[in-house]
Amino acid sequence: MNDEAKRIQLRKYKAFATGLFVLMAIIFIVMTILQKTNDSHWIGYVRAFSEAAMVGALADWFAVTALFRHPLGLPIPHTNLIENSKHRLGDNLGSFVVNNFLSPQNIRPYIQKLKVSNFVGEWLAKEKNQEILIQNLSDIVLDILNKLDDSTVSHFISKKVSEMTDDIQLNKIIGNGINYLLEKNDHQRIITNLSRQIKDYVLENDEMIKNRVSEGSYTFIPKFVDNKIAEKIASGLSDFFKEIEEDPEHEIRALITKKIHEFSIDLKEDPKWNDEFKNIKNGLLKSEKLDEYSNDIWISIKKTLMKELQEEQSALKNYISKNLNEFSQNLKTDENLQNKIDHWVRVTAYKYILKNTHQFGNLISSTVGNWKGKELSEKLELEVGKDLQFIRVNGTLVGGLVGLIIYTIAHFFI
Repeated sequence: MNDEAKRIQLRKYKAFATGLFVLMAIIFIVMTILQKTNDSHWIGYVRAFSEAAMVGALADWFAVTALFRHPLGLPIPHTNLIENSKHRLGDNLGSFVVNNFLSPQNIRPYIQKLKVSNFVGEWLAKEKNQEILIQNLSDIVLDILNKLDDSTVSHFISKKVSEMTDDIQLNKIIGNGINYLLEKNDHQRIITNLSRQIKDYVLENDEMIKNRVSEGSYTFIPKFVDNKIAEKIASGLSDFFKEIEEDPEHEIRALITKKIHEFSIDLKEDPKWNDEFKNIKNGLLKSEKLDEYSNDIWISIKKTLMKELQEEQSALKNYISKNLNEFSQNLKTDENLQNKIDHWVRVTAYKYILKNTHQFGNLISSTVGNWKGKELSEKLELEVGKDLQFIRVNGTLVGGLVGLIIYTIAHFFI
């Protein structure tokens, strides 16, 4: 029922209560006139009833009206109670709601019934809802991207990269990386591949070896001798690296492993390497270069994101949709996940409500307190005024009956 309908209803019941008072007044006047010309006993009884009914009606009218306004506009003390006590009323109403509706024992049964996982799972499973969610998220992110200042973002990235690299010791990172390779024995594959490549290179370039031997040989040594020496050199080198390639326990492998290990220790402990890498890092990451790199990175990321978010069937949107489908399916079938999510929602809601109960009370108190006094009185009268009119009606009838009883007792016993 809207406010206009409530006003019409209130006017109707006011008219009824007032009409009953007017009726009693008319009866009282008529009975008073008749009593002067007629000595019938019943006239006294009716007159007493109507007289007391008028008193009851006026008393209850005054009481009901005093709640919402000054009766007849007269500033009588302890009238217009709601307007004069609106701040206290708001405080009491806020405290009443908090103490009786938001107490732990009252809200716990309702919180324990919360099950949002199934609802969310069913909602996300619908393609239309997914499209709405993805589109809204895309619009929000696009709006944020458009409002971001590119220079500010790139400067932020540059600053954070600079701060991070200041604490990075590249020599130790590289040294630890080498140690990791040694522990995993991955360097053996490198040695094997290098040995194979060197062996193949020697075999494929035997002519170059012959030319080198010939160039370094004496003129009096015959050509075939030089060629024979070159073949021996090539054959010896290829056989040597073939042994390294095929023998996992070859002594050269052990020697190379030892040297790599010593180099990793040297990298981490010798200050010269820290200074060397720091100089390299400072050379590569100069302030102007870092700003340029950061700007290029940010512009590239921004363009890619905007393109993906604006296209209807982009890879990013398809990826999000795929994950939403998987998530919704898990929400509907995975009881463990359901229990975790529902438990988290219940605990969070319970804690939040208890933590902010005073805020609910303050909201009610301030809302009522900020209403204009007349407005508050009108709002409350619209809600309860109809029922209060029955107090006037009852007062009229009860007052009349009491007056009749008193008159009867007085007539028979006095």
